[in-house]
Amino acid sequence: MEILVCVRRVPDTSENEIGLNAAGNDIERDELVYSVNEPDNYAVEEALQIRDRIGGNVTVVTIGSEDDEEILRRELAMGANTAVLLWDEAFRGSDGRGVATILKDFVKKGHYDLILTGVQADDGAAQVGGMLAAMLDYPFASLVNSITVEDGKLKVSREIEGGNREMNEIDLPCVLSIQTGINEPRYVGMRGIRQVASVPIPTLGIAELGVDKTAVGKAAAKVQRVDYFVPALSKGAEMLHGSREENASKVLELVAAKGGLK
Repeated sequence: MEILVCVRRVPDTSENEIGLNAAGNDIERDELVYSVNEPDNYAVEEALQIRDRIGGNVTVVTIGSEDDEEILRRELAMGANTAVLLWDEAFRGSDGRGVATILKDFVKKGHYDLILTGVQADDGAAQVGGMLAAMLDYPFASLVNSITVEDGKLKVSREIEGGNREMNEIDLPCVLSIQTGINEPRYVGMRGIRQVASVPIPTLGIAELGVDKTAVGKAAAKVQRVDYFVPALSKGAEMLHGSREENASKVLELVAAKGGLK
């Protein structure tokens, strides 16, 4: 099976103190430590496990500059067969739809049975996987937390409301967005990263991909970030320490005081 995993380099929230820049229109990025988007890492691990069970190849792809090669090399060290960097100045400022457009043209240059994305990476909007599937006219499932390959089809489990699961059978080729917790991503040490340090990673731009320049970049973006702000601090929570009956009575009293009971 030929599997493509779309990954992204993002600020590592465990290693950074995130704050606004002086203009208040972005986060301060000068001293940020970056890593692979966490849900994407689960997607790569799931692809590797499927390949190890039934055979095939795993390709990882990202849209970004030379700095983004670091996450591709990390995924190569993790076990991916191939990595590809997609970059062109024309791609800068693309929104989720623009990102999906670039990935769609890349997919059409190859042959992939299964395309995986993390559950979300595009500023938390969780758009790219579904948009990519729609552009390719492929079946799509989101929040996937289990995949089984049977007779050329996939049986997938999706996380739904209330901690329940929804089971689906999906034809290949398809696009799935992977939920965190589906597996336990394997550890990647510095030795493994050094071993892939000299592996060539091709870079494909707008000409090689045949991307419509008017469909990508900041000018084509239908969604633009206009502002960042730090939410105002609210009052702290009131903790109740009585018995169950005492706490229930207190909750009713508080709700009534705010006009919640008629």
